[in-house]
Amino acid sequence: MANSDLSMLLPRVLIVSRRTIRKNKFVDFVGEYHLDLIVRYGAVPVIVPRVSGVHTLLESFEPIHGVLLCEGEDIDPSHYDAELSGLSPQELEHIRKLHPSDTAIDKEKDSIELKLAKLCLERNIPYLGICRGSQILNVSCGGTLYQDVEKELLGKCPEFQRAVHINYENYDGHRHLIKVMANTPLHDWFKDSFEDEKMEIMVNSYHHQGVKKLAHRFVPMAFAPDGLIEGFYDPNTYNPEDGKFIMGLQFHPERMRQPHSDEFDYPGCSMAYQEFVKAVIAYEKRLSCSALVPRARKLSEELELKRKVILKSFSIARDIYNSDSQMVANQYSELEAGADFLQENRLKQVGATIRNGSVYTQKLKMNQVRDKVARTMMGNMSIEQLSELMSFYGLMRQICSETLETKMNDLFQEQI
Repeated sequence: MANSDLSMLLPRVLIVSRRTIRKNKFVDFVGEYHLDLIVRYGAVPVIVPRVSGVHTLLESFEPIHGVLLCEGEDIDPSHYDAELSGLSPQELEHIRKLHPSDTAIDKEKDSIELKLAKLCLERNIPYLGICRGSQILNVSCGGTLYQDVEKELLGKCPEFQRAVHINYENYDGHRHLIKVMANTPLHDWFKDSFEDEKMEIMVNSYHHQGVKKLAHRFVPMAFAPDGLIEGFYDPNTYNPEDGKFIMGLQFHPERMRQPHSDEFDYPGCSMAYQEFVKAVIAYEKRLSCSALVPRARKLSEELELKRKVILKSFSIARDIYNSDSQMVANQYSELEAGADFLQENRLKQVGATIRNGSVYTQKLKMNQVRDKVARTMMGNMSIEQLSELMSFYGLMRQICSETLETKMNDLFQEQI
């Protein structure tokens, strides 16, 4: 198979570019480490350019089998409760001078990535957020951020608990300690690298913001000594084999490599990408299978209202039957819709029986014989046997009722 044919079969992972200036012009780029790992494990990275208006064109990038969001500028504070930080204008200005490239807000990138994150959450599309990407995920679900970790968090920590989260003079070589939580994916990936039974590893990071309030749906996977959350995931949507993966890592596993080598600090460093792509592949397969199933025709507003009225009529009839209760006056009008629908379709469903009187009479006599035999047999049964039989047929009645309602719904769909 040609490479071009193979690329059409591989699942697609969207990655939003970051903007920089080169030769007095804006240039979009994505770190190659991310792209390399996505390709290595069997998916195709599709770069979404950070240009004006792209956030309105994301449907053009379908099908989307996974989303990887990574580094970039600070998220616009208006997307979370930044006013609660308590930072003065002077402090904010000082932060901008310390981190000029990060504090240059990119609203277009925010719009693109927040929309993609929410799309993943709505559809359960696999999502991996690294650094800024983890912050985007948290903010998308109602979480908040520290506008500056050093100002808001480190100042409250004892000296021995403080962590250095960014080193502009040593991007790739910088490491700081994190403690990994038990019973999390991160623990599974790095457990063979823990020393002296301490669930700790040294990680690379460069960021001045971080998760302040973690959104309710997420569970922390790791903390820095100062208490900053370094990784989190949604345990209810984590099953890579089934195409489920929603996770954020504040640190950079892709950059944790030996000097002048592609060998990782720990075998677990590449697992986030490996498991993410595993989920992407499974999601793509599930999506392909569902695409083969014909979708029900979209009904007009009038027909949809009629369908709901008929289904409500069937539901009322079922409840009356199951409870052996009597109808009340106001239920007659609601039952009429279902009765009219059945009357319209009666000849089509049982026409052969109605037209053939002799066959109908024969079946009626057979039913009378069966009734007599059944009564004789049950007359010879014990109380325990009758009780078990009654319980069994009660269950069958419930199943039959539910199946009947489904078939009536399908019948209505065929008629329109």
